[in-house]
Amino acid sequence: MSVDLTVGIVGMGTIGATHARALREIEGVAVTAYSGGREGSGADCGWPRARWLDHAQLVERGEVDIVALCSPSALHGPAAITVARSGRHVVVEKPMTLDVAEAETLANLQAEGPGIVAMVSQRRFEPVYRRVHDLLARGELGEIRLATTHVHWYRDQAYFDAAPWRSERSGGGGSLVNQGVHNVDLLQWLCGPVESVTAQTATLALPIAAEDTMVATARFSSGALGLLSTSTATPPGFPATVTVHTSLGMLTLGQGDVHAWEIPGVPAPDAAPAPASGAADPGAIGLAGHVAYWHDVIDAIRTGRAPLVDATEGLAVTRLLRGLYEAADTGRLVWLADLR
Repeated sequence: MSVDLTVGIVGMGTIGATHARALREIEGVAVTAYSGGREGSGADCGWPRARWLDHAQLVERGEVDIVALCSPSALHGPAAITVARSGRHVVVEKPMTLDVAEAETLANLQAEGPGIVAMVSQRRFEPVYRRVHDLLARGELGEIRLATTHVHWYRDQAYFDAAPWRSERSGGGGSLVNQGVHNVDLLQWLCGPVESVTAQTATLALPIAAEDTMVATARFSSGALGLLSTSTATPPGFPATVTVHTSLGMLTLGQGDVHAWEIPGVPAPDAAPAPASGAADPGAIGLAGHVAYWHDVIDAIRTGRAPLVDATEGLAVTRLLRGLYEAADTGRLVWLADLR
């Protein structure tokens, strides 16, 4: 199949290289440009390509159809808006932005077109989570009463020294937004919108400015309650989990596998643990989820539909993250609808 879509990647760190490898699995797509990283780092991914200084130069001078933003979290929002306004498709690593107003702008730009705006959430494409999402949506697992997610990982000082933004909340660092965001997204995707939250944060292990530990409660629009905890201060690091208690029973999912399934009359989905979890090694990232994610994005572009994780979904995640941080900072219950 000849190439019909080209991609420019902004940020050639660990996650940028992961996306480049995943895109090699998609027919008709080629990475032809990148920005960030050392000179020649794009060649590590196996394609000849042009290197631009930043996202603005790539948009202005790079002839690409899609821009994938894999830069530090705090840079996502302004760059995504620039790309979307250029008419190109934009794929933004999690979180889409940390600013609610920026997220609303991106949702509006998506509605106006012509390009798609998509947030990366490859965990939604793990077969076990897609199956459970479908079963919950159809009511086959009963009414949700309590849902929890725990991301108890470990990061040493070298991890933060390698990229100082990881240690600053203003840069998009912290165990909630940098490590826990995927499971926060999964919880909301499986159980429905969150209405209100409470939270506490702490920095317990290393001398960093961002939180390394967070605990929170949530109330879903259905009335169900939720518990969330994230940490990078829990050695040696453990696979993240999501547990859902319903009127019929309970289930616990890991990173691609089923840890517990107590739903009478409903068989557990076939599943296998992911080959890598990232619990202790940030570079241990499996590729299957990213390949499935990109298949959805590329199909959406080719067929003119919205991607599964579009800007509206990204806005919901941004609201939830901002609400959790505001709750932690103020010690108050925060209603997400009040955030602007």
